[in-house]
Amino acid sequence: MDDSTGTTAGDQGPQLRAVGVTIDCADPARIADFWQAAIGFSTRVGNGRPYITLSEADGGRMLNHLTIQRVPEAKTAKLRAHLDLFTRDMDNEVARLVALGATVLVPAATETAGHLGFRATVMADPEGSEFCVVSR
Repeated sequence: MDDSTGTTAGDQGPQLRAVGVTIDCADPARIADFWQAAIGFSTRVGNGRPYITLSEADGGRMLNHLTIQRVPEAKTAKLRAHLDLFTRDMDNEVARLVALGATVLVPAATETAGHLGFRATVMADPEGSEFCVVSR
């Protein structure tokens, strides 16, 4: 191992194959119910003490799994990282997520596209964790 870089001579670069995200919350079952319905993951493992992990049996998504983790402290500030969920139908997806218990924090602008030509609706899950629904 090369002490200055932490790599070995034969490294071919990153060998990462999947992305998993963990969301802290007070009520893992409630938040897992929301995210399972929102994203459509079919596999659910764990009882919320302290984890529930949502995934797809075949691993065919870019987001490999979403873990919901019980923590003792309440959310006190805006998250510094969040999920961006992409759709072709912003209005219907936002309405569907609101029906599942999400809240719209900042509606998408209708007249202009934002960053890289996308529009985004900023939302929060039932415990207030922010995420965006994004479309062109």
